[in-house]
Amino acid sequence: MAKGIEMKILVGYKRVVDYNVRIQVKPDGTGVVTDGVKLSANPFDDIALEEALRLREKGVAEEVVVVGIGPADLTAHLRNGLAMGANRAIHVVTSDIVQPLTAARVLLKLIEKELPGLVIMGKQAIDDDANQTGQMLAALWDRPQATFASKIEIADGKVTVTREVDAGLEVLQADLPAVITTDLRLNEPRFIKLPDIMKAKSKPIDTIELASLSVDAHDQLKTTHYTAPGKRSKGVMVKDASELVSVLKQKGLL
Repeated sequence: MAKGIEMKILVGYKRVVDYNVRIQVKPDGTGVVTDGVKLSANPFDDIALEEALRLREKGVAEEVVVVGIGPADLTAHLRNGLAMGANRAIHVVTSDIVQPLTAARVLLKLIEKELPGLVIMGKQAIDDDANQTGQMLAALWDRPQATFASKIEIADGKVTVTREVDAGLEVLQADLPAVITTDLRLNEPRFIKLPDIMKAKSKPIDTIELASLSVDAHDQLKTTHYTAPGKRSKGVMVKDASELVSVLKQKGLL
């Protein structure tokens, strides 16, 4: 991609139970309670969208498209992304739970149609914490990837990404098109104003049935049961370090 050529950015935009909600497991253990529960954009995806909008504002991109995969009522969630500033949205409709590999295959189908210069996604979704879709998409697309991005710069057809790793920071440079997943410290998503919410109502949302994309789900994982974390036991006070060591040995922790 030559310097000065504007591009399209595709942003993965998943809906999850709001991070402020205390998760409750269904009595039969088949899942978590979502009826009557506040659902919001995955926080990492909001960061991804914010970065795409900033790149557009810098003149690097001319169009930002948000993509959501989910049931019919996902439209309201996508309108939120449009209100933030995305130009348009794509809603891939399915009532099934979509695993990371299937999501990556769906996104690849859309990439083949939309031809984006960059795909930005949250590093993980807070509902399953899988941290897999971005990496799988890059592999299927056969394009470079940079995960856990805390800084993104684009120039001369290349993207330079500063990423957060255990040892500190790592800087990678890759040719475009590429896949980037975002970390918390990349940016702070903008506040959505009422006029933007009103404008979002007139922005287009393309609806596509998942079945029409000929994507082979072929999910390898099956969730058999959900259970809430066990309650923590009360702490024990010890007089000194030697007693602490003794207690830990009794519990088989040392």
